[in-house]
Amino acid sequence: MKKLLTERLELRLWQPSDVNDLYEYAKDPQVGPNAGWSAHENIKESQRIVDLFIKDADVYAIVLKSENKVIGSLGLHDRTIENESPSDLKQREIGYVLNPKYWGKGIMPEVVKTVIEYGFEELGLDLIWCCHFDFNNKSKSVIHKSGFNYRFTTTKTLPNLNNKEVNQLCYSITKEEYFTAEASVSRRR
Repeated sequence: MKKLLTERLELRLWQPSDVNDLYEYAKDPQVGPNAGWSAHENIKESQRIVDLFIKDADVYAIVLKSENKVIGSLGLHDRTIENESPSDLKQREIGYVLNPKYWGKGIMPEVVKTVIEYGFEELGLDLIWCCHFDFNNKSKSVIHKSGFNYRFTTTKTLPNLNNKEVNQLCYSITKEEYFTAEASVSRRR
């Protein structure tokens, strides 16, 4: 996975030294349940997740350059959503979390737009998915700001949250939609 940079942020592979930063936000009950997992009870849980992220190189650490601190993560997962799209398309799903201390600062839309650009312009993807649970209005806002289009709603059972059933709203953007929007922005400049 290629390191990506924005004005304020660096998206890079996870490192063992990131565990304290992950634990800082993963223990917050506002974070995990919105993404389908329970808040971390101790740093050992966060260490296990960092180890998984290091092995699974499709999850970026989001580093705030001004603080040299990991403030969230974004996965660009190689999977389809609920068999709703042709399997011959080259597609990925974006999933993300952000430390609540940094909510409301436009960080996640900045990250998602950068990863969308990378996905279509460098990875040659055909389609990018992004989903949120119906109660997660912050993710919904990021998805709308990032140019995704609503496709469908499904019911999902969350095993890490006592098998809670939730509605999951799924959105996508195709490469055609992305390049049409980019061309429109270029014409306005």
